[in-house]
Amino acid sequence: MPSPFSRGACSASAAQVPLVSGRVGVASWFAGQRSFFIAGNCTGVYYIDPHIHMVSRTTDDYETLAKMGCVALSEPAFWAGYDRGSVDGFRDYFEQLTTFEPKRASWYGIQHFTWLCINAKEAENVALARDVIAMIPEFLDRPGVLGIGEIGLNKNTRNEATVFLEHIELAVKTNEQILIHTPHLEDKYQGTRMILDMLTGDGRLDRNRVLVDHVEEHTVGLVLEQGFWAGMTLYPVSKCTPQRAADMVEMYGPERLLVNSAGDWGPSKPTAVPDFILEMRKRGHPESLIKRVVYDNPLTFFGQSRGFRFNPPV
Repeated sequence: MPSPFSRGACSASAAQVPLVSGRVGVASWFAGQRSFFIAGNCTGVYYIDPHIHMVSRTTDDYETLAKMGCVALSEPAFWAGYDRGSVDGFRDYFEQLTTFEPKRASWYGIQHFTWLCINAKEAENVALARDVIAMIPEFLDRPGVLGIGEIGLNKNTRNEATVFLEHIELAVKTNEQILIHTPHLEDKYQGTRMILDMLTGDGRLDRNRVLVDHVEEHTVGLVLEQGFWAGMTLYPVSKCTPQRAADMVEMYGPERLLVNSAGDWGPSKPTAVPDFILEMRKRGHPESLIKRVVYDNPLTFFGQSRGFRFNPPV
């Protein structure tokens, strides 16, 4: 029997997909083919990617994710690579996240969920940020919206902190979950401490409904000790690797730990979660532990949101 990660393990292939002419025909065919991709699961385990930016990925990526066992994902609002100049630009983006992207994911048997915010990289324009935050409630009751995110800090500035706190205020008023971006590289430790200080200073927050993402070895303990969920992001250049993520699971246990790819338009790998699965198997960890981190934990965290309506694979 081939290894779950060998090429021979995949029963689904492009050659098995019937030829359907026209985009409408392809869409209608894929909509009913979730079982086709589940049957072609190359990892031998289903998983959920809690943080990935599919608006910047191709349909080939969706097909690969489905074949690797991804049955659901969540997509936080993020920076497009340039600063948007108007509220209408964000409204169009939120429309894409809540309407077309879930449909595109469904063609490949993947359930799509999303989070809404103005990203920390665009928070220096406080006036625009406030207008965007005021507009977000228009979308919060749409199917698949999990909460407010990914909010946080980028360069740990005063304006970023102001916009972060105003997002928190919105989340509290609307009873939404929160997904948080922590800064990169040299700004990470200070930024994480600033974020945790702001969060713990608000007694209204339910810490079990807050995910602090992009943790590394020097910040994961801070997050978990305060009762928040922690996300480990697997990047080829910065943040974390599958090996380091496995180390953190071994050090801290699986409680309130998630692993994600954060795949986007930059150097990233949308199939990084299967790389983590493989690393855990190489170390001899039981399938139950792997499943808890890549499937059960996301279900537990997301299940606290009124927008999470998940159909388990059969």
